[in-house]
Amino acid sequence: MKTAHVEITFDVGCTWSYLAYTRFQRAAARFRDEGGVLDVAFRPFQLDPGASPHGEPKREVHRRHFGADFDHEGAMDEMSALGADLGLVFGHDAVWADSFEAHRLVAVASAQGHGEAMVERLFRAHHSEGLNIGDEAVLRRLAQETGVAWSAAGADGVRAELARVRADGIRGVPVFAFSGTRVPLVGDQSEAALDAALRSAASADASA
Repeated sequence: MKTAHVEITFDVGCTWSYLAYTRFQRAAARFRDEGGVLDVAFRPFQLDPGASPHGEPKREVHRRHFGADFDHEGAMDEMSALGADLGLVFGHDAVWADSFEAHRLVAVASAQGHGEAMVERLFRAHHSEGLNIGDEAVLRRLAQETGVAWSAAGADGVRAELARVRADGIRGVPVFAFSGTRVPLVGDQSEAALDAALRSAASADASA
């Protein structure tokens, strides 16, 4: 039996994380359809740890960081074009908010066996549906939709993992660290690259 383990470091607000994770999901589905056993763990990263949980329009954040002339709508349309073959849409009205509670919900969902589905739902909520992932009411609804029992637990664990991620020298996301491989895949990745890394990890585990 082929087995593999991967740790994915990401932030919900990261467009590249959403693209790469969706491609990873496709590669993972093929691997599992072929009888492979895949264990996926998620590590939190915050692009903007000082963001307000109340949220603000992402276009305003972009213009503050990149200048008043930054074409937010054009940038989101470009991302939608990149994700078209994956069925992804990057809306113009995304809300930028503190992602800490979203990461805590991923930890809760992972403990209940729903981590992968929860991550996908959070990505879609933020990038496509314009929902505030810092809002507890929104997170409760998304948890219910994904079959996750709500819990307020896990904050200390997320803080500790964020510290470990910083100590590991991770400065950008996404990062895919596969078992049996020394060098992780960093940044946006093709489906072929993720598929190859997954199969290499399975081969390494089989020979260990």
